[in-house]
Amino acid sequence: MTTVTSPLAGRAIGLADVPDPVFAGAMVGPGTAIDPVREPSEAIAPVDGIVVSLHPHAFVVVDSEGHGVLTHLGIDTVQLNGEGFELLVSKGDTVTRGQGIVRWDPAAVEAAGKSPVCPVVALEATADSLSDVVEAGEVKVGDTLFGWQ
Repeated sequence: MTTVTSPLAGRAIGLADVPDPVFAGAMVGPGTAIDPVREPSEAIAPVDGIVVSLHPHAFVVVDSEGHGVLTHLGIDTVQLNGEGFELLVSKGDTVTRGQGIVRWDPAAVEAAGKSPVCPVVALEATADSLSDVVEAGEVKVGDTLFGWQ
C-alpha cells in the first residue's frame, strides 16, 4: 500500500471540481486536487521515489512499488513557459517524501490568468485501487490524500 501525501497546503476539492475536463474526468488517472494557499511555497514529493518526469509546472515521482504520482501545479500553467517556477531537483533524482521539488507562487499563477488548482493523480491506476481519498477540507503539507493498493 502506497500512502500519497499532500505536496501543498490548501483545501482539498476533489478531481471533479478541477477546471479542466481531462483532470475532472479522471482521464489522466484517479486522485484528488488541492486549491493551494496563495503564497510562495515549495511543492514537495508526495511519496519516496524517483523523479521520472519533471517540468516547471508538473512532476511525477514513482515509488518502489512502481506507483507514479503526478503533481500538476495549476491548470494550463504549461503556457507560462516555466516563468515563476523554480526546479529544486533534477529528473532521475531519488527523493524522499516531503522533499521540495518545485518552488512556485500560486498567487502569481492566478494573476497570470491561470487556475492555481493542483491535481494530484495516481497514474495508470483504477479508481477502486485508491482508498480514503480526501476531497474536502483543509490540508497541510504532508497530510495523507489517499492510499493506493
